[in-house]
Amino acid sequence: MAIRSNESMGFVDVMMAELGGPRSGTLLARLEAATPWEKLAAPIRVLPEYNNAGAGRPPWCPVLMLKCLMLAKWNNLSDPGLEEQLQDRISFRRFVGLSFTDKTPDETTFVRFRDRLREAGIHDAIFDAVVEHIEREGLLVREGTMVDATIIEAPRGRPRPDGTTTRDQEAGFTKKHGASHHGYKGHIAADLSGIVVDYRFGTAKEHDSNHIDDLTINETRLVLADSAYSDRRRRAELRARGVIDGIIYKRNRGQKDLHDWQERWNRAVARRRARVEHPTAMLKQQLGYRRVRYRGRQRNEFDFALTMAACNIKKSLSLKAA
Repeated sequence: MAIRSNESMGFVDVMMAELGGPRSGTLLARLEAATPWEKLAAPIRVLPEYNNAGAGRPPWCPVLMLKCLMLAKWNNLSDPGLEEQLQDRISFRRFVGLSFTDKTPDETTFVRFRDRLREAGIHDAIFDAVVEHIEREGLLVREGTMVDATIIEAPRGRPRPDGTTTRDQEAGFTKKHGASHHGYKGHIAADLSGIVVDYRFGTAKEHDSNHIDDLTINETRLVLADSAYSDRRRRAELRARGVIDGIIYKRNRGQKDLHDWQERWNRAVARRRARVEHPTAMLKQQLGYRRVRYRGRQRNEFDFALTMAACNIKKSLSLKAA
């Protein structure tokens, strides 16, 4: 099946060429250049709907749709908000490749496209392709792995008349600093550059340390993590592999205070591992990803992967500038 083609640029596009916010246009141009769109679209192009020769409405170009999804991530837009902004903002239309006479994908199109990618399990391919591209650009340090976890809140729901609740049953509860949280937890492994190179996604009730061994299994130099990951067995395994144990120490049972050498070590580690909080800060402050958008672990894991890919692309801009 042929891919839906956009109309060629016409008189209206020529007249509007100089319009649009210069700051927004400059940022989008940098994001355009920093993203390997065709590589991200490659696993989408092999899906049956892009290769059927029969009758039917042709699908939207996968690059255009991926650009739409990334725009939503970078600007914290819902599907209706994305549709409205594509109809309203000159820089957005120019970025995704829509002329002013082209039709605009609607919110239902975004929902179906995202569901199709999730069903095909393409989110990991997109995330990995972004990391591989950033590595080819020479922006990864590859001298250690920083591990962290962050809670993404989910609505607590409200009771129904029949005694059930609207709460997402796949989410979980946890406590942090005495406060109760309900939702999911994203576990990340970041390069020393601040790029997230791997992730795991689970419920909020899962302990932070559940995934560190998976996330650092291939690390050969250094692992940096906070005291939640402190474990004698883990420390011994890291040392046996010749990996520097950069996990912050905590008091053992019956130990009144940390030894002086442990406190010095913790201070040295804390200065370096603080950089792992940069991706989560960008995730929540710049991209607005403080709460999940969907119900169910599978949908939210897919969304987390795309959000981390968007976060990595934006982070790569500052690494290039540096």
